[in-house]
Amino acid sequence: MTLEEIKTIGVVGAGTMGQGIAQICALAGYKTILFDINAQVLEKAQQTTTENLAKGIARGKLTEADKQTTLGNLSFTGDTLQLSCDVIIEAVVERLEVKQSIFKELAAINSPQTILASNTSSIPITRIAGAVPHPERVVGMHFFNPAPIMKLVEVISGAATSPQVKNTIQQLARKLGKTPVMAKDSPGFIVNRVARHYYVEALKLLEEGVADVATIDKLLQASGFKMGPFELMDLIGVDTNYSVTTAMFEAFHYDPKFRPSRIQQQKVDAGHHGRKSGKGFYNYE
Repeated sequence: MTLEEIKTIGVVGAGTMGQGIAQICALAGYKTILFDINAQVLEKAQQTTTENLAKGIARGKLTEADKQTTLGNLSFTGDTLQLSCDVIIEAVVERLEVKQSIFKELAAINSPQTILASNTSSIPITRIAGAVPHPERVVGMHFFNPAPIMKLVEVISGAATSPQVKNTIQQLARKLGKTPVMAKDSPGFIVNRVARHYYVEALKLLEEGVADVATIDKLLQASGFKMGPFELMDLIGVDTNYSVTTAMFEAFHYDPKFRPSRIQQQKVDAGHHGRKSGKGFYNYE
């Protein structure tokens, strides 16, 4: 599959990341199909897309024509049979078996040339591809939140990923207005491996009672970071952040430096997932 052959892109998972990825694909001119099994999540994604495009117009970043083109290119579905595409990007929960199951199901209704790209932020691509027919077309395409704004995209080749697939996804990222960076297939890749301790050490400080959430955030911002770790976890999703930490903890054979926080687990168990739920380490209700 070459860049010129890509006409239709499917995105699996209509949460924050999936919605943002679908929006930028449609804005770039691709026929884009956003899939989710939850009709309410799809409805919210459609509403969010319209609101984001309106904000883009208000800020002078987009035109009304851009908005209409994007909405015209974008469709929403709960039927996997409609995901007959040239490229499919999954943006679902950070669990290996879920990603493998989705790709195996989609492989059965698509040609071997269809590229299967994972937006995973921590699971090695080789492990995902291991259970998928024609693993040479499985590749990592890791966007960052919020996807319409953040420029970086990590492109990750698994052990079986073909050079052609890697190059095509790198070119696609540029076509979407992103800056692709090639990464080795290692847990957390580049960004999440480096950034993990920004969250983990902040959570340890909180567990030990060294300082409260607001104080830790203010100190890190005063040190030059745009957002403190707790504010950033709320933006990303406390549940998503916890899943990534858990996956990396397991992938590094339970190295204590990646140990997930009990406080963060409590937040997830309580449904306090950050901005998207109205409450996380801060209250947004």
